[in-house]
Amino acid sequence: MTEQFNKKVIGDCILYNADCVDVLSSISSVDAVVTDPPYGINESSKKIANRQRSKHGFSKSLANQKDYGEFSWDKIRPTDELISNIRSKAKYQAIFGGNYFDLPPTSCWLIWDKLNGSNDFADCEMAWTNWNKAIRKFDWLWNGMIRKNNEERFHPTQKPLELMKWVISLCPQSNVVFDPFMGSGTTGVACAKLGKKFIGVELDPKNFQIACQRIEKAYQEPDLFVSPPTEIKQEVMEL
Repeated sequence: MTEQFNKKVIGDCILYNADCVDVLSSISSVDAVVTDPPYGINESSKKIANRQRSKHGFSKSLANQKDYGEFSWDKIRPTDELISNIRSKAKYQAIFGGNYFDLPPTSCWLIWDKLNGSNDFADCEMAWTNWNKAIRKFDWLWNGMIRKNNEERFHPTQKPLELMKWVISLCPQSNVVFDPFMGSGTTGVACAKLGKKFIGVELDPKNFQIACQRIEKAYQEPDLFVSPPTEIKQEVMEL
């Protein structure tokens, strides 16, 4: 049985509202995979517990967490086979949460220090890469509702825009970037701001719409020397 998926083209960004498993075969080779897959650590339960502690005055966080409701996508970690298939699409890869997956040894981990003080969450997050570089570190405050630049947060595991721009800029080659776990589209926004081409896949319809809106807005407020999109197209595709 043929399934139909929503596909939207915004400037140089191609976005799919689908399961990445179902669209991988239609994705041609790209320069870079930059992604933040589910870690399989049941993030929803952690955030619910943290909200309860905060409600009763037991949280050590500098600021209350936004309530994203319950979600189930982080209960199951993508299989090693799927991660391998995703990696095969690009010569260069950067995978956040690489410490949760069976990936080859690397000399280049990207470290994001959240500068978040004392709380129940990790001080840093790490992205595995296959780059021939030394370890790199990026400092950016990200603690509950206290975030550098007061960046609006749409997704419970959203990464800062400047972090994703930094990752893409460090990548040895990134003219075309693929993110099979797009979430609220920060990688796509970063690509739009940097003048890169982007292919993103997101299963959740709500997050997909948020990603589309954010990327459209990024093109409406372009950075210097970045060309605006020529048109926006939306279609239903069969896979």
